Order: sequence, then structure tokens, then C-alpha cells
Amino acid sequence: MHTDDELKVAVLGLGYIGLPTAAVIARTGAHVLGVDVSREVVDTVNSGKVHIEEIDLDGLVSGVVARGNLRASTAIEAADVFVIAVPTPFGDDHVPNTGYVLRAATTVAAALKTGDVVILESTSPVGTTEQVGDLLARLRPDLKVPGMCAGTPDIAIAYCPERVLPGRILVELIDNDRVIGGITPRCARKALQFYRRFVRGACVTTTARAAEMTKLTENAFRDVNIAFANELSLIAERFDIDVWEVIRLANRHPRVNILSPGPGVGGHCIAVDPWFLVHGAPEDARIIRTAREVNDAKTGYTISRAEALIEAHSGPVACLGLAFKANIDDFRESPALGVASALAARFGDRIRIVEPYADRLPAAFDGSGATLIDIDTAIETCPLFVVLVDHDVFKSVPLEERADKTVLDTRGIWPDQPRPADRVPPLRVAV
Repeated sequence: MHTDDELKVAVLGLGYIGLPTAAVIARTGAHVLGVDVSREVVDTVNSGKVHIEEIDLDGLVSGVVARGNLRASTAIEAADVFVIAVPTPFGDDHVPNTGYVLRAATTVAAALKTGDVVILESTSPVGTTEQVGDLLARLRPDLKVPGMCAGTPDIAIAYCPERVLPGRILVELIDNDRVIGGITPRCARKALQFYRRFVRGACVTTTARAAEMTKLTENAFRDVNIAFANELSLIAERFDIDVWEVIRLANRHPRVNILSPGPGVGGHCIAVDPWFLVHGAPEDARIIRTAREVNDAKTGYTISRAEALIEAHSGPVACLGLAFKANIDDFRESPALGVASALAARFGDRIRIVEPYADRLPAAFDGSGATLIDIDTAIETCPLFVVLVDHDVFKSVPLEERADKTVLDTRGIWPDQPRPADRVPPLRVAV
């Protein structure tokens, strides 16, 4: 493969994974083209700016764009390595939608030449990488495609999922181990050579199907464990017990590590990926399906719990947080957003939203009358707080500033918060 300063890489999709990946690769000296369907995204990147919130990403993008190692376009160009990092949402009845992946592969097909490597990074149902290979073979009959030809193929196709934490993406893209699955062992080795250019973590090769299932397994594992915590919170509520105290005590056992409950599960990974396993093996994925149902139902339970509390009190209500997790601006599949928008739809201008990572309310609040305020204004004007995200700025509010508040804390960030005497009895919502 080419030296770093000669290597040409095309990254399709400049979202939460694609843009950091493109920037990290560009930092090695490679010439990287970021391809996106959004002209606004392309123009933003070409100006050296970013359209997503991620620690240190703005400085990295500014630097590699200024040096000429990263540029963006809406059109594909010839490259040596093509990395597909587009969304894979699910549709009706949680059926995986691989349309974006296949459209990206169709785009790549037009620019392929002998010796190129095609890598799918998008979280995908088992068998998707093989579908990409089948598509490329149909669109480019002049090329010998691995798994579809005799002898040495002209190109290599592999799957290598990201496994990063928002807020630490640039660090974890480099330091985390990578699982690289090839349609053939030769494909895996070709992709391995590419990742070794910028990954310090271990790079382990396997089959494409095993790599696809590994990614889904990682997120399903976390979803099941969160479901246990969320179910535990319902049981503790029934007995009027502080679930976070129970978890703290239980986790003192050397072989117990219970996660924290919340208003549901969000993000494009944990809230979505387990459904890919359920769809692929509906009769066998019983625990995984139940976990998804428990976590989705926790959002409805939280809405009902908050509605009862708001009905029992007067005055404006501060909903703290919209993001799917702390200290990021990512609202994808966010249970906090679901809860807050449902409350705004019912209680209108009584609802005040505090989200330090947003400068305006999402479209879900259009016409509701809800307003965006900062935490200090909320402390001054709102007698009722609904804590939905554990942002650091919320954790920093001392007891003396909230002692007189009525609080529904779905994240357990204020264990010292006085429990109101007129506390609404626990609600029972079917799960």
C-alpha cells in the first residue's frame, strides 16, 4: 500500500463517526476526501469548521484542512481506500434499514479500480458486508470481487466497526482495539494494513460476519445490563426505596457491577443495534428483545411519573437536559428529548428546557410554547425540576441552591436532595 503522504482515502459520511475518522486519518499525512450528501456539511468542513460537538475535533479539522490533507465534496473521486461511515437506522417494526450503506456502496462502485480497499464501518446487520460485495460485483463486472470470483480478486472488502464513546472519540479511534472482518482472510489483511497506520490499539482479524455480530453484541450486552438497572428502579420505586443507594451497596460485592438507571436508553448505537440481532434471529433473541422493550418502556414510565408530579404542583417546570448522555450535543434516539417534548406537548409554556449543548430547541418543541433557558435562570424561576441528563453543569448545583425545589431525578445526580413530603405515590406502568 502507498506511503502515508501518497495514500488517498475517501470517507463516505461526515457525521459523528465519519468526520472524526477522516480527520484522524488525514493527520497521518494521507490525502482524505470526505464525501457527504449535505452541501452545508461539505462547506462547513472545507472552511475548517465542524458541525458536531466533540472534544478537540474543531482544532484537528482546522489543522488538517489548512494543511490540505482533508477536504470535502458531495461527489466521489478515485482513492485507494474507501471507508463507508453512513447511518444505519431502523424502520417500521424495527426492521434494519441498510439503504444508506448500499447507496454509498453504489457511489463507491463508480470510482473503484484494481488494488482498492473498501471498508464498511457502519453498524450493520450480519451479512451486510457480503451484500456490499454482491452489489459491487453486479455494478462492476470488470473487476474480480472477493467471494465472487476464482483466483486473486482485484479489490478487498472488509468490515471494521467503530467502538468509541462520544466525548472521547478522537482518543478512542486511536487507542481502542479494532475488530477487522474480511470477506476473505486476504481482505482482512489488506484492511489491517490500513488501520495500523493510525490505530495504537490491537487490530484483530476475523470474518466479516463475526465482526458484524461482534459490534451488535457489544451494544446488546450494554442494553441488557441497562435494562436490568431500569427494571430494578421500577421495583425500588414500588417499595419506596432509593434505587441508587441499593446499587451503590450491591456494587460493593466483588462480582457485581450494576449500571445506572435512567429515563430510557438513547443514542444511535445501544438504542438501535440490538434490534438488528432481534430481526436476524427473532425466535432466539428473547432476552435481547425484552431488554429493548424494558428500556423503551422506561421512557413512557418517566413521562407518566413526571406528568403526575407536575399536575400536583404549580409554576414553571425545568427539564434538565435533552441529549442522550452527559456532556454531548447528540440528541439521537434520546429518551430525555422524548420525555421533555411529551411534557411540553401537554403542559405548554410551563415547560422550560435547560440544555447547555443547544442554542435553540429541536423541532420536536415547535408550537409547544416551551422555552430554552440556562441553569441559573431555572434555579431562580422554577420550583419543579425534572432531571433527565447528568450533565456536569447540573451535578455542580449545590444543595443550598435546590433545597426548596421539588425534584424528579431520573439520573441520581443529587442523592442529598430532600424528598418532598407531598411526594406523588409510585405509578405502575406496564412494561
